[in-house]
Amino acid sequence: MSACGGGGGGGSATSASPTPSSPTTLSYTPQEAARFLLQAQFSCSPTEVQSVRTLGFEGWLTQQFSAPQSQTATAWLDSRNFYVPDEKDKYFNPVPGDWMAWRMMMTGEDQLRKRCALALSEMIVVSLSPIDGFWPPYVIAGYWDLLNAHAFGNFRTLLEEITLNPAMGFYLNTKGNQKADPATGRVPDENYAREIMQLFTIGLTQLNSDGTHKLDAQGRTQDTYSQSDITNLARVFTGYDWNYDRVTWQSVPWLTYKIPSPEFSRDRMKLDPAKHSGEAVSFLGVNIPANTPASDALRIALDTLFNHPNTAPFVARQMIQRLVTSNPSPAYVGRVAAAFANNGTGVRGDMKSVWRAILLDSEARTLSGSVTSGKLREPIVRFTQWARTFQVSSLTGKWEIYDTSNGDWGLGQSPLRSPSVFNFFRPGYVPPQTALSTSQLVAPEFQIHNETTTAGYLNFMTSVIKSGYQDVKPDYSAIIGISHQTRELLDWLNLYLAAGQVSETTLALIQSALDAQPLTSTSSESAKLDRIYSAILLIMASPEYLVQK
Repeated sequence: MSACGGGGGGGSATSASPTPSSPTTLSYTPQEAARFLLQAQFSCSPTEVQSVRTLGFEGWLTQQFSAPQSQTATAWLDSRNFYVPDEKDKYFNPVPGDWMAWRMMMTGEDQLRKRCALALSEMIVVSLSPIDGFWPPYVIAGYWDLLNAHAFGNFRTLLEEITLNPAMGFYLNTKGNQKADPATGRVPDENYAREIMQLFTIGLTQLNSDGTHKLDAQGRTQDTYSQSDITNLARVFTGYDWNYDRVTWQSVPWLTYKIPSPEFSRDRMKLDPAKHSGEAVSFLGVNIPANTPASDALRIALDTLFNHPNTAPFVARQMIQRLVTSNPSPAYVGRVAAAFANNGTGVRGDMKSVWRAILLDSEARTLSGSVTSGKLREPIVRFTQWARTFQVSSLTGKWEIYDTSNGDWGLGQSPLRSPSVFNFFRPGYVPPQTALSTSQLVAPEFQIHNETTTAGYLNFMTSVIKSGYQDVKPDYSAIIGISHQTRELLDWLNLYLAAGQVSETTLALIQSALDAQPLTSTSSESAKLDRIYSAILLIMASPEYLVQK
């Protein structure tokens, strides 16, 4: 792959923002409200469904955009005293990063913000897996907090913050990246320069405004950039390293060196001008003169990528895929890209406008009968939905849920644990030798869906539905009173887990299986809970749940 380039940032654009197609009435059915909520966030409750029915889709979004952010990942780690190096190797241990990630997924009222942050984390990827050195949980927490802080802000600001983020610096090698040295043959590392183009902004091929490929006169796709663009852009990302200005250095009796406090994990990386390249930069048709100050060079480079015509449709399509459907029409992508280009007041990159356009579009709000509409729910979202629906809590406050990436006994996926910068799955993945392949349709999440992960998911959920996970336990008090009324129980689960999309045929099969063990209102609590465990598992194992429409 020839992968993984001034203009002002966050300014005006010439294209007009479309008015997203949305319902004109506020009297949504519970199923319509639940379906909207399960696209916009992880789970839905009776209270949230009623809120959407009262406020309307747009009113609910407005309320959520102005809602305060819940406790940050860094603050939670601090609250658990993870910053104190009071145990050997504690400051090198990545495991609390998993506890933090799951705790962030499963708690907090700001679900929309966190769902959007998760979507962004699967395009602008950093993974905890390779992060080592001091305080890996704090390093990945700083990245997660950054995504949450800017999920409703401007994409140009997010792009700059992520470029200077310590976790990204470690992950894609801008940390410690230095200018060329002809005496030793050293050249700037090109990793970030490549990926910020290929994966974060403009992609590999030139696009039309609706996300379709822009073809040349011979009908061929056209590359967005060349190796020369990568080599030149890499010079911009030199001279940066972790910033230790605010840290305090602590001695521990079992080491001969001191341990830094974790402030560096959330502060922007610091520039060392002596290590920054002063060479001229020429990429994507933009020239940055030699000896341009590093901050100006960075601004010009990021503005160039932000304002590139590919960026709006590139971001739009992937965010639609994460929240609504794997195969949005070009018209849908075009409407969301137009909202990215201009939020209606001349501002480019307003992410609130992007999320509105995605969730209020007619293609999102219309329940299509097509077998190719919708998307496979990724395992992180399934597990998080179960946890939030049944209000899990941590008995010890540790949220001791570990890396669930193993497909044999886990979920085959774990938050902030992508196996590579290419995410858990690629946006253009096509399952081979399937009807989707014949129809030239993509199904990204199916890249991690196979015989092993299917069995792993079912076994994992069988265990956690009944027993929870370590110190994290569910609460089924909301439905134990209807557990003996099989159809009422299934209707509740169908609405709040699947937005009513499990068919009558499937519900009848599940009901028949459950009724093989009759219950009454006077049955034991143990028997009632067993009924609940089975009902949840059978709903969450059904194809109509797994494929979210």
